[in-house]
Amino acid sequence: MEDKTVILAPLNEAWATPGSIIDLFMESFRVGDNTSWLLNHLVIVALDQKAYVRCLAVHTHCFALVTQGVDFSGEAYFMTSDYLKMVWTKIDFLRSVLEMGYHFLFTDGDIMWFRNPFPHFYLDADFLIACDHFRGSSTDLNNSPNAGFMYVKSNNRTIEFYKFWYSSRDTYPGKKTQDVLNIIKYDPFVKRIELTIRFLDTVYFGGFCEPSRDLNRVCTMHANCCIGMNNKIHDLRVVLEDWKKFLSSPESVKRSGMSWTVPRNCR
Repeated sequence: MEDKTVILAPLNEAWATPGSIIDLFMESFRVGDNTSWLLNHLVIVALDQKAYVRCLAVHTHCFALVTQGVDFSGEAYFMTSDYLKMVWTKIDFLRSVLEMGYHFLFTDGDIMWFRNPFPHFYLDADFLIACDHFRGSSTDLNNSPNAGFMYVKSNNRTIEFYKFWYSSRDTYPGKKTQDVLNIIKYDPFVKRIELTIRFLDTVYFGGFCEPSRDLNRVCTMHANCCIGMNNKIHDLRVVLEDWKKFLSSPESVKRSGMSWTVPRNCR
């Protein structure tokens, strides 16, 4: 974008097959409320060769992130060694993006985009992150962050933070990025570098853990609190159908308050 903001979404072969996560992700931008233009600023980060080839077939901006000696093509089952390598590779890559001077909005592929999220971001913050559970205040460190959706400004504070976050994988071996973030958000180092953290309200940035109750305000819907790709695909399809029904409903029905019919398989 004009301010050097880029939207980044990771993709591996398992999520790239036709009819899988990537197709639902891309469709959400097309059926969202004035969101299709955001695709011009989306870079899909392919974690293996087949994901890169599939990306080129469905999108304009693709980047091949190759990690020597690691195969990220299969479904990385939750908390396996491949899963942990993959999520930590993302953190190191995002640090390099910040060092190049780009602000980024990182989004997992199992997030449906229905409205432009940028108007709901806090301009005074360095690091914004969605939540599995939101406690009512954007500054409350006790919120439960979800590292699948983050807006981060490029500056010295965020670069140092991402170095610290990545190095903390050795301090807390066997833990995923999100669990480590939940520990280090309280660390004196974060206060010392004066990093401003804000947590995003699930009213706008919901998920299966804590769905946004108001379809008139929802921006994104995340298939979090859900294990298994097929479960995610099933329920995200339902999410898209719910959204299409909402869009085609009379204004009086929209105002009265429609609700999601998910999660089902992810319950």
